[in-house]
Amino acid sequence: MITAGLALGLAAAGDVRFDVEAVETIQKTFVFAAAGGKVKIDNLDGSITVAAHGKREVELVIRRTLSAESKEKLETARQEVRLDLSQKGNEVVATVDAPWRCRDGVNYRGPRFYGYRAGHDFDVKVPADTDLWVRTINRGEISIRGVDGGYDVENINGGVEMTDVSGSGRVYALNGKVRVLFSRNPKAESYFGSCNGNVDVYLRAGLSADLRFKTFNGAVYTDFPVSYLPPREPTREQRDGKFVYRSDRFSGVRVGQGGPELRFDAFNGNIHVRERAQ
Repeated sequence: MITAGLALGLAAAGDVRFDVEAVETIQKTFVFAAAGGKVKIDNLDGSITVAAHGKREVELVIRRTLSAESKEKLETARQEVRLDLSQKGNEVVATVDAPWRCRDGVNYRGPRFYGYRAGHDFDVKVPADTDLWVRTINRGEISIRGVDGGYDVENINGGVEMTDVSGSGRVYALNGKVRVLFSRNPKAESYFGSCNGNVDVYLRAGLSADLRFKTFNGAVYTDFPVSYLPPREPTREQRDGKFVYRSDRFSGVRVGQGGPELRFDAFNGNIHVRERAQ
């Protein structure tokens, strides 16, 4: 289902005036054939909110906002910006495509070059055991709540917040903060990182894990009693007949009896590993 509206307003991107705006709401529902499905959301501009619910369905509501410098450019945006929603087996995929998408993200031409801007804000409901692969680049935050499956989550120019999750995986925010609150401690190797933000992770009492930390311009704090682990041996590679030794630069501590390796990486931020109150 799609609902749409057109408005004449004023939006600005640098010194570019976007006087024409169209807003659409797109709704789509998929049904998983079995437990343990996967949802992939590959966005460019906009926020992504994912929450667990008690159904076997994946419900997507996407607010699409197109802003342009003229009605002609708005029509160009409608033709060039594509939202693809599909299902193959037990996997649901939502992808936003636009002329500025490239293999590793987006190019640097920006709205001024194209004469329009396109944003997609996702509101998604999934079964609790769903695995997630989630990406956005600009003008949006990522929020995930109540999901127990695995995850691979990345935001380039915004933050990531995950609440009441219990799976294992990877979380990264290049220019934003990472905040994760676990309902149950992860049982497998996981990674939490940011280049220009703090990394704040809340784990449950009774944790047994090996924690690895790396920060360049920040500090590391934890509520848990720890014992220090010896540094890892450098890895050795052979190049052009010479051996090159590399260190992973992570410091290690053990909590409890040890267990899955949890890595925390904040180049220009602090790392907090806290015990979450019941």
